[in-house]
Amino acid sequence: MTDTPTPDLAPSRLTTGGFTSESLLNGTVRRTVLPGGLRVITERVPGVRSAAIGVWVGVGSRDETPVTAGCSHYLEHLLFKGTTRRDALTISASVEAVGGDLNAFTSKEYTCYYARVLDTDLPMAVDVVADMVTSSLVTADDVEAERGVILEEIAMHEDDPGDVVHDVFAEAMLGSSALGRPVLGTIESIEGLGRETIADYYHGRYVPPALVVAVAGNLEHERALDLVADAFGARLGAGVTPQPVRAGRYAYPPAPGIVVSERPTEQANLVLGTVGLSRHDPRRFALGVLSTALGGGMSSRLFQEVREKRGLAYSVYSFASHFADAGLFGVYAGCGPRRADEVLAIARDEVRAIAERGITAEELDRARGQSHGSLVLGLEDTGSRMSRLGKSELAHGELLSISEIIARVDAVTLEDVREIAATLVAQPWALGVIGPFDDHDFSAAVAS
Repeated sequence: MTDTPTPDLAPSRLTTGGFTSESLLNGTVRRTVLPGGLRVITERVPGVRSAAIGVWVGVGSRDETPVTAGCSHYLEHLLFKGTTRRDALTISASVEAVGGDLNAFTSKEYTCYYARVLDTDLPMAVDVVADMVTSSLVTADDVEAERGVILEEIAMHEDDPGDVVHDVFAEAMLGSSALGRPVLGTIESIEGLGRETIADYYHGRYVPPALVVAVAGNLEHERALDLVADAFGARLGAGVTPQPVRAGRYAYPPAPGIVVSERPTEQANLVLGTVGLSRHDPRRFALGVLSTALGGGMSSRLFQEVREKRGLAYSVYSFASHFADAGLFGVYAGCGPRRADEVLAIARDEVRAIAERGITAEELDRARGQSHGSLVLGLEDTGSRMSRLGKSELAHGELLSISEIIARVDAVTLEDVREIAATLVAQPWALGVIGPFDDHDFSAAVAS
């Protein structure tokens, strides 16, 4: 596998007027770092009439302590409640009145606030989103009002065992570490968060060096840059403290195990997995091919063996989650409780089989083609292109062209896939379970 950048995509750099600009991917993407450290990255997409703006903040649930668990997500809600210039209704009505979308999400490592509008309405969208991010009031009344909303969101999440089992698996694999805790926090942590704690978190974390503004659509970089500079205004100046960088390599808990959440459900929800790869590991492309061949669609090994041949489950798939300095690999299955052991045994057997004998050339070609298609089709709108820009800048630290990503996937060999499967098999495995299991022995599923 190669990790060499494509020569004709090397960036050109210009420093002037107190900021640095770069031209990336043969000029289709432009990047500027404004005074104070705010990064602005844009992609001009000719032929469309829309534009998407996203402000990406380098803070998520892994940056919280047990006491502040859920604070990043709580704050995401509060930024929609009002600023010094707009109340909650004005924020939402400004974008909805022109047929646009305004939303946000929080992950373990970053938070994003975004809007998608007609290109002619981009100035308004930039101003609204920037106003929310920089000038939220975070009042005591809003904190109390939104507390109930978040507790209801946690309750709704808890009612979906297919989602919650991934939190259970993270607990089994990562323990009580920040990456192992749920993004939403817990009922106890949310009930314990006060206005002062959240406001301090906001003002300490939402500073220009931690922010990336990504814009994609029918636009020119210089125009977008002017809009961002006007919207952020004096907040771009000096006097802010850069965000602390997450130090060192993530320390995995020493003994992953089995966590069972006993519930009277009709179906058992299972996630079986192990340590994966960070988003910077060049082997992640081989892991992606492995995951696709193992459980990435109706033609995958797990789907064919578990559902098509044996009828043991309706839903079964594999996944890989990548973080800055850690990762997870796992298999999910939803099946009848009496079939849980058999499904888990098949999952482990299939991974072991790939570790020993690899996948076939046909499976490799199919996985490559599936990766190509999902990548390209996933970038058919300005919102997805904006997300690619923001995540690449904030989380990956590099922006690969579509051609380069495809080339790296195509460079994966049969031996690469076998080797990464062997690495997974040799590691300790963990299991998360939700279902009607009062006293069931699942130890065989994670045995070496």
